[in-house]
Amino acid sequence: MARPVIAIVGRPNVGKSTIFNRVIGDRLAIVEDKPGVTRDRIYGTGEWNGKSFSIVDTGGIEIDGEDEIMKSVRMQAELAVEEADVIIFMVDAKTGLTLADEEVAQMLFRSRKPVVVAVNKVDNQGRMEDIYEFFGLGFGSPIGISGSHGTGIGDLLDEAVAKLPELEDDGYDEDVIRVALIGRPNVGKSSLVNALLGEERVIVSEVAGTTRDAIDTPFEKDGQRYVLIDTAGMRKRGKVYESTEKYSVMRSLKAIERADVVLILINAEEGIIEQDKHIAGYAHEAGRASVFVINKWDVVDKDDKTMQNFTQNVRDHFLFMSYAPIVFLSALTKSRLHKLLPVINHVSEQHALRIQTHLLNDVISDAVAINPPPTDKGRRLRINYVTQVAVRPPTIVIFVNAPEIMHFSYERYLENKIRAAFNFEGTPVRLFTRRKSDED
Repeated sequence: MARPVIAIVGRPNVGKSTIFNRVIGDRLAIVEDKPGVTRDRIYGTGEWNGKSFSIVDTGGIEIDGEDEIMKSVRMQAELAVEEADVIIFMVDAKTGLTLADEEVAQMLFRSRKPVVVAVNKVDNQGRMEDIYEFFGLGFGSPIGISGSHGTGIGDLLDEAVAKLPELEDDGYDEDVIRVALIGRPNVGKSSLVNALLGEERVIVSEVAGTTRDAIDTPFEKDGQRYVLIDTAGMRKRGKVYESTEKYSVMRSLKAIERADVVLILINAEEGIIEQDKHIAGYAHEAGRASVFVINKWDVVDKDDKTMQNFTQNVRDHFLFMSYAPIVFLSALTKSRLHKLLPVINHVSEQHALRIQTHLLNDVISDAVAINPPPTDKGRRLRINYVTQVAVRPPTIVIFVNAPEIMHFSYERYLENKIRAAFNFEGTPVRLFTRRKSDED
């Protein structure tokens, strides 16, 4: 099920990125007291009052900005509004209500989406009176906040999360494998869907961006049911978007969240570029089983080392996804296509694999005996026990005496030992270190 979406919009330099960073607990967005720093949408996930959501930080909207960058920023913000379930409209208490705010408000009224007005830079009690003029925007009671001090953020999230829709199940049975196809435009996602189905079910065109939205296509093969989720291609960041194009990265992210297995398509003819790593990172961060699909393999000049060299190239570029298998094929000629579904089936099984607690603890005991845990100022990390708490992806909790001593390199060592014992091919494995309480 895809998370609902909250978009933060407003004119430049009202503090959107600061609020975004506070919500997700990380500094993904660049924060600088200069208009136009955030030029593209930035995505993160947050949770409040038990509700998980995606949150989008947008560039500042300048309605009359005519240079190419500002046109792109405005289009990005409009797309974020289109994708959002709830909009946080940021304004500035110090500068007060501006004509630009009123113009942004008109755009938000046209969207017919729920809007919460956040009046930023209410840094002291004396500024609370500055929020009243924003009642005139027509979105109900504004909420005074301070991004720099962190005050009022809880009230803002209370209001925004209360307006989010409930998650809806997509209606597919548990045994159906949901497969999302992601990648840059024109890598052959729609062609691969058609090849797997054996018929022309999705429009295929050489024009990048032909697939405007995610499309679900159910099919069955050898008794296994699948749903293919074809998505709009993810364009390179910073590109100016045509006003008619409904492309958006968020739709691809929603498809990833709905999927069990993600096929990351790479154009063999063009090779790997930086944007491919960003796209793969979305699937990894979402905890989805993944397969690298090297498409258009038919047009590559090959010798006996070509596949080996390309495989090494993938491994070098995607060090954070060494667990993901690689399939070379041609959607156009259907060469090697028969290899794909067995790999999808396998990584789906690995994604849902649950290991008995005693087996996990045996592996960890052996790992600790070979390489003892680290020490810090005379204290040694002691691992009490390990248990798997979730699947899809496999999630393992390590209970220890002092979590702060656990170094990421030792955690990686333990993950490697777990993978060596139980494989988990194609899926991320999430490890969490927790303090063993006296009651445990």
